[in-house]
Amino acid sequence: MYDVIRKKLARGETIILDGGTGTDIQRRGVPMSSSTWCAEANVSHPEVVRAVHEDYIRAGADVIIANTFATSALLFNALGRDDELLTIDRAAVTIAKEAAKGHQVAVAGSMSTMRPVAPGSDRTLKQREWPEAQARALFRRKADNLAAAGADFIMMEMMRDRDYSVWASEAAMATGLPVWIGISVERHGSRLTGFGREDQPLDDVARTLSGLKPEVISIMHTSPNDTDEAIDILRRHWKGPIGAYPESGYFKMPEWTFVDIIPPEELVKRSKAWKHQGVTAFGGCCGLGPDHIKALSEAFKP
Repeated sequence: MYDVIRKKLARGETIILDGGTGTDIQRRGVPMSSSTWCAEANVSHPEVVRAVHEDYIRAGADVIIANTFATSALLFNALGRDDELLTIDRAAVTIAKEAAKGHQVAVAGSMSTMRPVAPGSDRTLKQREWPEAQARALFRRKADNLAAAGADFIMMEMMRDRDYSVWASEAAMATGLPVWIGISVERHGSRLTGFGREDQPLDDVARTLSGLKPEVISIMHTSPNDTDEAIDILRRHWKGPIGAYPESGYFKMPEWTFVDIIPPEELVKRSKAWKHQGVTAFGGCCGLGPDHIKALSEAFKP
């Protein structure tokens, strides 16, 4: 199914992504784990996870992302649950592919570098670091499992630095599957940096990750207010297709706070401006739901 997406990319056509899967699972009443956020839903509430995917497909998404962001290889290793990660990811990809059956929709497996998060915040606990060789092996194990489970391609999400993000992305690319890299950004004064990595200027992160030559690079899980500038910085280094799928609201581990959510019509307005900056793939991240994707689909699809 990815061939359809690849042809659209080659023609410069608009691609509609889904919205925030984890936050929409929470919105439907599934309890979030204090250690693994939305990961457990794949085995505890598979019917809800599938319903979320199906609603995004009905809303017009060309791509749905399996609920595998929170099954981070680093997070599950820190918890001593490496093998459970593989089981949960297989369930997640199966659920997404079942939802996509009969539709021209590609299923992406999500990979992140998520580590334990401080309760009540969105800040990573950094007491532990992984040696490069160990981190690469953990990322490769997850990537290979996503490929074996049947993901059409791999979506690197919340990439934010020039170490773990590079190791994870290279592990995904080693599977031979198409890879998209999503960079998450936050503002520190007048500077944009990788999310949670004040020591990593966006300009450096964008330059490094562009050098890996994925199929698409997106600005994602970033405030809509910072996405414009982030796209301009990315374009200094990346001449390929660009995506944009912002977040809206606030994360207080383990739950998303649905406050100050951008209205669907405002997301469409911003996305039209991003299109003028060269973006061709549009969607939403945490806090944005099927109504946002439906509005994007109606605005951009014939």
